[in-house]
Amino acid sequence: MDMSGERRIPAPRERVWAALNDPAVLKASIPGCETMEKLSDTELKATASVKIGPISAKFAGKVNLLDLDPPNGYRIEGEGQGGVAGFAKGGASVRLTAEGRETILAYDVQANVGGKIAQLGARLIDATAKQMADAFFDRFAALVGTAEGE
Repeated sequence: MDMSGERRIPAPRERVWAALNDPAVLKASIPGCETMEKLSDTELKATASVKIGPISAKFAGKVNLLDLDPPNGYRIEGEGQGGVAGFAKGGASVRLTAEGRETILAYDVQANVGGKIAQLGARLIDATAKQMADAFFDRFAALVGTAEGE
């Protein structure tokens, strides 16, 4: 599955960059995220409960931040195990562009799933991934855009 897009975040680029590296903001933004722990400046550990069609699973995994270019962007790669439901792994390139007092966040995502989840079909998986991405960016923009310090 590949997905790309852009979102306008109502906050300065430096604030958006800081939020993309803040485990608390990420946990609050990711649908179904139950835990998010920073292991190092470039590694996070997380658990999330996800429902795709008839399958519900709790995924546990690690995420690595690569090619850091503060405050312009990075590459994020991760893999999660969902027990009998299967696995998910993938990555995303994130680019931040300042536009006045706002930030344009552009992303390109590549992901693969396996196990029972993969049997659900690409259309359902893609639709669920798009819904989750939209929910993430809506929550993220709301959290970062309402932060103090403007």
